[in-house]
Amino acid sequence: MKRLVLSLLWASFTLGASTLYAQHDNEQIVVPNRKNDEEQQKKPYLILISADGFRHDYIEKHQAKYLGSLGKKGVRAKALIPSFPSVTFPNHYTIVTGLYPAHHGLVGNYMYDPKIEERYSLNNPKAVLDPAWYGGTPIWSLAEQQKMLTACYYWPGSEAAIQGVLPSYYFPYSEKISIDKRIEEVVKWLRMPEETRPHLITFYFPEVDHAGHTYGPDAVETKQAVQFIDESVKKLVEAVAKSDLDVNYMFVADHGMTNIDQKELLTLPITINPEEITVVSSGVYVSLFVKDAQQVESVYSAVKAAKGPHYQVFLKNEVPEKYHFSTKDDYFGRIGDIVLIADSPYYFSNKKASPGAHGYDPYQYPDMKATFIAWGPQIKQKTKVDAFENIHIYPLMTELLGLENTHKIDGDDRMVKSVLK
Repeated sequence: MKRLVLSLLWASFTLGASTLYAQHDNEQIVVPNRKNDEEQQKKPYLILISADGFRHDYIEKHQAKYLGSLGKKGVRAKALIPSFPSVTFPNHYTIVTGLYPAHHGLVGNYMYDPKIEERYSLNNPKAVLDPAWYGGTPIWSLAEQQKMLTACYYWPGSEAAIQGVLPSYYFPYSEKISIDKRIEEVVKWLRMPEETRPHLITFYFPEVDHAGHTYGPDAVETKQAVQFIDESVKKLVEAVAKSDLDVNYMFVADHGMTNIDQKELLTLPITINPEEITVVSSGVYVSLFVKDAQQVESVYSAVKAAKGPHYQVFLKNEVPEKYHFSTKDDYFGRIGDIVLIADSPYYFSNKKASPGAHGYDPYQYPDMKATFIAWGPQIKQKTKVDAFENIHIYPLMTELLGLENTHKIDGDDRMVKSVLK
């Protein structure tokens, strides 16, 4: 018998992408014998940039002057609203599939699938590279299926052969490669002959998220990370401009960041047999998988009776609709029978937590909201738009790239007329 808190595997996870899986030597992987169809060669180009943890107000708060100028030049949203839970892998994958996390299967950075009795975590390469964990059709898979080549300089899911399809060009995740080297590789892609040149490129920055977790969103170190991104985007845009191609850009983030209460960390209130219940925590929410279905109600009652302040307890079928995280949404069966959701600024952890965290409901806690900016020849100029959910980025990208999408997604085309010319 143990206190359930001792079974909180991964509960201290706070770095959105800092631990990821074991880093590799960064050698580009090229899928051979692929070419753009002649029709696709005429389509626009798009670079999708993600700055992990780049909160909606960081441009002004931390003086990101270049990004601010791009926002004035092109289209900037008041905020980009992440899906719940507002953490790294679920929201990056939502951006490229147009599906809520419970609909595409990545319900957390850490997950458990009771059907196969296996866990998914960022530092488990076997799981990260296994396409069985990923539902939906990521934008690069859709493009490749329609004979448009793509390239990924990092993105969650881009190293797994989802639906049997990988990007034509991609790199295993690593934080060892300098920004100048990475930009150089992007330029090389855009200088390739038309038949082998990628029209969609993804590009990922982890630095702001790292700093936000380690020092908090208000820290000078976070400001420095924001300004590093600002300078790096400027370098990228200037280098790409030398290719003489009309390239469009979307600059996005997966979530925001907030200061958490480090003195009053949340723990689970009951003692159980871990052989009877599997516990998965992402810090902001905890899933309890009860192995005997007949015991779910009694475990729920025990948790409710003993619960402390600063979090809510739900049966899976009673999770509020706003989360898109209930039984009817759980397409892959990866949400626990019982779900505990923390109130900001509190956090589930069995040891000291870092100053900054995310994962909370973005509608209730504005610090979770992220950034969206778009600019380029197919993008409107000097336009401000209201905050919108990140599920709607996928239709924006398919429209811009001229891709046909007939499969069901959660996003719609409501932003197309607001953002594209």
